[in-house]
Amino acid sequence: MPVTAFEFDEKYQYQNGFDCYFESSGVTGALPLGQNSPQKPPLGLYAEKLSGTAFTAPRHENKQTWLYRILPSCSHPPFAPVAAPNESLGIGGEALKKMHYIPNQLRWDPFDHDPHADFVSGLHMVAGAGDATLKQGCAMYIYAAGRSMDDRTAFYSADGDLLLVPQEGVLDIRTELGWLLVRPMEICVIPRGVRYQVHLPTGPARGYALELFQGHFVLPELGPIGSNGLANARDFQAPVASFDDGPDAFGQTASDGPKEYTITVKFNNALFQTTQRHTPFDVVAWHGTYYPFKYDLGRFNTIGTISYDHPDPSIFTVLSAPSDHAGTSIADFVVFPPRWLVGEDTFRPPWFHRNTMSEFMGLIRGGYDAKKGGKGGFVPGGASLHNVMSGHGPDAESYEGARNAELKPQKVGDGSCAFMFESCLMVGVTDWGLRTCQKVQEKYSEHSWGELKVHWKGGKE
Repeated sequence: MPVTAFEFDEKYQYQNGFDCYFESSGVTGALPLGQNSPQKPPLGLYAEKLSGTAFTAPRHENKQTWLYRILPSCSHPPFAPVAAPNESLGIGGEALKKMHYIPNQLRWDPFDHDPHADFVSGLHMVAGAGDATLKQGCAMYIYAAGRSMDDRTAFYSADGDLLLVPQEGVLDIRTELGWLLVRPMEICVIPRGVRYQVHLPTGPARGYALELFQGHFVLPELGPIGSNGLANARDFQAPVASFDDGPDAFGQTASDGPKEYTITVKFNNALFQTTQRHTPFDVVAWHGTYYPFKYDLGRFNTIGTISYDHPDPSIFTVLSAPSDHAGTSIADFVVFPPRWLVGEDTFRPPWFHRNTMSEFMGLIRGGYDAKKGGKGGFVPGGASLHNVMSGHGPDAESYEGARNAELKPQKVGDGSCAFMFESCLMVGVTDWGLRTCQKVQEKYSEHSWGELKVHWKGGKE
């Protein structure tokens, strides 16, 4: 896979592996030896524990990281409510209670760029279900940002883990634990509570996001596939420690008065802010199992049939967030990369189906082999939603093409990549997603399936 010069910049250094214990130190000797919280941590640092699960969670599920920082994160005045930056974010828990729950299939044209928004103000909730206060459910977003966040700001969500899927533009994300450079065809996950700021080194950015209120993402079990395939653990990357310690970082510059940093938190989908006299990016060293990470979708090892029939889309799962019921997920992240189709006597695109899961689909680049026709089309930067038990499948043009295709080995999706947020929940659509964004394609189902031909021959071939 090609890499840009960004990768070789000193600040973009990564550790490889998923769900691993990592330790990282920006200064030699900053990590204590033999214990986590000595009476006097090395180098005059403070020890602070960041817990992503209950202390008593089973060892294989436990997510905890120790941070060794110049000042603890609690050192700030009280948070105060702030006005919503847009009509779908910052309006409180009512957002998830005022959803439109409808059985109709929905498809959106590409969402608009917003040249005036930063990452936080450009985050729009489209759909979701659950209750962040009960740590249940998930929410799906579009983000569109035209400018970087200010250097003296940071954001975090107390509601859940955030999975980001860039579609246009590069995200240069500074987290408490280090830097992540995330480009289209890469994804990243920022855990609940981790503070970060988003910069746009190549200009405007647009993409998709899923916030997981319940649990954490894991790699799916491989079962009969064996020990390798799909997303391999070694290909995930976590940042190394990077910190500020200059005079400006701690309000020590006297020439133009003390410096302040603004911290914004999303708490039950409402926004609160505080200011503090020190940088939030002062973690000198850290160790543990709870950290942001990224993954290059080009490294996904696609598994498929080599005999007949199209496999269930679950075979394309990158990350899964299991529910309390075995084999069922609050959210799966599924990707459809370039792949070979060789099935004999097989209708090769995804078949027509109704699903107990809800399917929110987006397109990162290229085209999708089962959605070639229909007015408006399914194009990069757009999306579709097929809710619980809403029938869907290839549009009429795609169906006829696949029905009559010569069945020789064929590579589909070259230069393309579609993805799906799949959830066991019946998801609602926000006012913004249904009306305000003005991107819903009218008569989507009619244009896609209204002209399907009748091939019935009265019981005779």
